[in-house]
Amino acid sequence: MNNSVLKIILSFIGLVLLQVLVCSNMNFMGEINPFVYVVFVLLYPVINNRLLFIFTSFLLGYTVDIFLDSGGVHAAASVAIAYIRPLILKFLFGSAYDYQSIKFSTVEFSRRLVYFLLLIVIHHLILFSLVIFDETKTVLILQQALYSSVFTLILCLLFSSLFSRKET
Repeated sequence: MNNSVLKIILSFIGLVLLQVLVCSNMNFMGEINPFVYVVFVLLYPVINNRLLFIFTSFLLGYTVDIFLDSGGVHAAASVAIAYIRPLILKFLFGSAYDYQSIKFSTVEFSRRLVYFLLLIVIHHLILFSLVIFDETKTVLILQQALYSSVFTLILCLLFSSLFSRKET
């Protein structure tokens, strides 16, 4: 088995376990939960097969849905950000994305922050829109998406800086 495939499998399993066992039991200020499993979608290697990436993102979200009994909302949000990720990468990184030479460990912090922020906010807006699913509660959807996005962003930046190797 290839070393990168093994690393992807281990990160998949580790993030699902972290989400289900730790993060889903956190209730910061009563309602805010971090969704750290999205770091898998954010940091998935750019050069891999896109269809496999979207399927793996679905599998990630579906696995979280099974453990949390949430009816597919995590799978839908994960697939959505996996699908639009190339557009965000092309917008933020331009020619580096075209030549598939992006290494997130070497990307400057400001670009990584914007990239993480965009995809996390989109994920959370989709997630909470599907969870609440009531147009009269738009303010509640936006409020929960914003607060959870900030909490998730902080943890994802922390994880990405802790577990990435700096290449010089």
